[in-house]
Amino acid sequence: MIKHIVCFRLKDKAKAQEAKALLLSMRGKVPEAKEIEAGVDFLGSARSYDVFLSVTVEDRAALDAYQKDPYHVGVVKKFMHAETESSVAVDFEM
Repeated sequence: MIKHIVCFRLKDKAKAQEAKALLLSMRGKVPEAKEIEAGVDFLGSARSYDVFLSVTVEDRAALDAYQKDPYHVGVVKKFMHAETESSVAVDFEM
């Protein structure tokens, strides 16, 4: 299993709940994603990111398919790229 984690710093923090809902909307629409979690930061420290995404996939082939999935790319990534100031990601095998 592989865990794909992304933290987003948004241009407008007021859109954090909308971003979280959109990230969670991948449930049932992106078949490679076995588990999806998303959350909004409540601390707001200087080093905080605003929204977090965690996706679990079966293997590296599934991660590649997830990255190319039409809903993920055409809807979710499109919104997140437009609304994100910066992001960090990590992918690791569990």
